Amino acid sequence: MIIKIIVLSIYFGILLLIGFLASKKVKGLDDFYVGGKKVGYWAASFSARATGESAWLLLGLTGMGAAAGFSAYWVVVGEVLGVAVSWFLMAKRFKRATDQYNSITIPDFLESRFNSGSKTIRKVAATALSLFVIIFVSSQIDATGKAFESLLEINYYTGAIVGFIIVIVYSYLGGFLAAVWSDFFQGILMLLGLVALPIIAYLSIDNGSQIVSTLNGIDPNLTNWFGDTSNPWLAVATILGFAMIGLGFLGSPQIYVRFISMKNEMEIDKGKWVAVLFTIITDAAAVTIGLLGRYLFTQEGQVMESILGNAGEDVIIVMVENLLPTALVAVYIAIILAAIMSTIDSLIIVASSALSRDFYQKIINPSVDSKRLTKLSRTITLGIALLALILSLTVSVLSPDRTIFWFIIFGWSGIAATFCPAIILALFWKDYTEKGAIASMISGFACVPFFKFVVQNIEGIGIYFEKLDVLAPSFLISIIVGVLVSKYQGRLNSI
Repeated sequence: MIIKIIVLSIYFGILLLIGFLASKKVKGLDDFYVGGKKVGYWAASFSARATGESAWLLLGLTGMGAAAGFSAYWVVVGEVLGVAVSWFLMAKRFKRATDQYNSITIPDFLESRFNSGSKTIRKVAATALSLFVIIFVSSQIDATGKAFESLLEINYYTGAIVGFIIVIVYSYLGGFLAAVWSDFFQGILMLLGLVALPIIAYLSIDNGSQIVSTLNGIDPNLTNWFGDTSNPWLAVATILGFAMIGLGFLGSPQIYVRFISMKNEMEIDKGKWVAVLFTIITDAAAVTIGLLGRYLFTQEGQVMESILGNAGEDVIIVMVENLLPTALVAVYIAIILAAIMSTIDSLIIVASSALSRDFYQKIINPSVDSKRLTKLSRTITLGIALLALILSLTVSVLSPDRTIFWFIIFGWSGIAATFCPAIILALFWKDYTEKGAIASMISGFACVPFFKFVVQNIEGIGIYFEKLDVLAPSFLISIIVGVLVSKYQGRLNSI
């Protein structure tokens, strides 16, 4: 335990040092929210990927590999495609537009894109961003508490609060730069840890050629690429549900603010290869860790949850504790916490910008000076974080059987369904209107809880939507509604 505490103390000390150093560069609002638009491709690409993956990569996706088997690799396919489309087809166009509009937030971009004088789209975007980001941050805080409880045998609530305080201190001090620099450091830890663990696990196996046959003996569904069903439509829904997680990379604000922050478009040309390779390596490694953990630590007839935790989410913990010496176990604890914290910091900064920049500066008090606004931004950052902490602790009491995967994906889907269709249409369709964008955001926002809590409980069709999950149908409806409203408005204007 002492070794673990020492390693974690060093890790937390590095994060606090990053926050302190970043604070020296924060002179105004642009610095606090987009690093003065001077971020290089290595930092931006690692930060975007670390933020986009979060605790769900280390705990959720490894657990999916253990629980679902080969079919979990469809998540890898979907995420790689999503990241590739985002960086190769959308990033430069988005960067060019935000530089032209001098935008530092997503609502800035949307308001300028539609030349809105009413501020309505800014209000809708900032409100939706604040709400779903708080949900997403709370899911990460929840994962922090679970990690401390599982790895250090520290009370869940104590762990959640300790991790929360560390993130808040360096985010409060250094803003966006602290988030990017810490994400770069934490992204390196995640990459190295995820690559090393399956190699170590494989080397511990006497006969690697028996892995697939043994997994098939434990549970035939583990080696089925189409999930745990013989129903072809359910199999299609399962594959799409896993692969469509990648849609969230096509415009989510916490990721796209990295493109705003980059020095120029040439940095995007370099960073796109880093981002795609990072995704391929880390995602494939995460699923493989789950499979190898299932092979090593479960047997035919055993209940997986009794060994690897709820939804297999303890598989990486079980592996490191059984395969590695104590000092390296402590390093992996830091890596798991890195995955969580790399998302919390970015989300809090994005939500803070929505309130301080998009509501206060642009709507309530346009004449506020930069120094006062930067100070206010720090206060709002702290307030949003406290709300997320309260929500996380409340959910932990009301839903003790929740899984990290569900909690995180719900928040991720809410942000993605609200913003990604609007960003895509705004970038690629010149006839997209402000009312169409508002309709896209509202319909996407509303569809996530509708499909989760209503459609999935409908007898007969609910099971298909449960496999498909909420993001794909919400995303599709958001695009359709945005197109229809824009066309209708265009027709009215032509009369």
